[in-house]
Amino acid sequence: MSEWFSVDDSIAACQQKSPLDALETRMLLSHVGELSRVQLITQSDRQLSAGQITALNNLVQKRVDGEPLAYLIGEREFFGLSFKVNPAVLIPRPDTELLVELALQHTPDKASLLDMGTGSGAIAISIAVQRHDLTIYACDISNDALEIAKFNADKLLKDRPSIAFYQSDWYQQIPPQRFNTIVSNPPYIVKDDEHLSQGDLRFEPINALTDHADGLSAYRKIIGDAPAYLAKDGWLLMEHGYHQSQDVQTLLRDRGFSEVQSWQDLAGIWRVTGGRWLA
Repeated sequence: MSEWFSVDDSIAACQQKSPLDALETRMLLSHVGELSRVQLITQSDRQLSAGQITALNNLVQKRVDGEPLAYLIGEREFFGLSFKVNPAVLIPRPDTELLVELALQHTPDKASLLDMGTGSGAIAISIAVQRHDLTIYACDISNDALEIAKFNADKLLKDRPSIAFYQSDWYQQIPPQRFNTIVSNPPYIVKDDEHLSQGDLRFEPINALTDHADGLSAYRKIIGDAPAYLAKDGWLLMEHGYHQSQDVQTLLRDRGFSEVQSWQDLAGIWRVTGGRWLA
């Protein structure tokens, strides 16, 4: 491991010596030194302790080796909230905020909502923070992921109504009931896709990224069984890859959904597709 920093280096010296870009360096310094962004500026001459220097060297080396910054500092901002994350869950991404916005728009007052494959709980909790009137359920097959989601719910919801979490392989362990909205960001990367061996994806939970098949098997399951869990006029909304909107639309129409459509994210990519169950 490279020794990027020396004992008693100041905050300013560490910023100058760091091999990372300025933003990532500041984030790691803030994490190691338990300092705010303002304190990094106002206390730039402050010297770090030997333990802090060791920790900073370790974290910077891991980042140089490609580990995601979110895992190194243990959190990621999503929808204006700070979520705890670790390698048991996907790192929440800005693209997914579109799914939250659409769920808020398409869910009526005092309704129920199910988030499938909740991971860190980012989608369900973000919705719960905005809509105290909703009854929200969330599931994930991974118990490790659910522990993170429950931690985030306890931290971020506080006095607000809590979320009911279930360990479930999609609908398998969900109690029989009807939801006004079902949302999901399922694994959609095709097996052996080159992106799985690049960047942050190398360190994220593989089963949350790919279905180890054609990238559509999760959608077939979610869409196929959704009518047994959707209330009349209920919406099913799902995030997907940049090239999958037409395939997901076809699956929804073939299952009998109405008002099938896709929505673009801020980058102009067709990111979310959904439909309404009228039967």
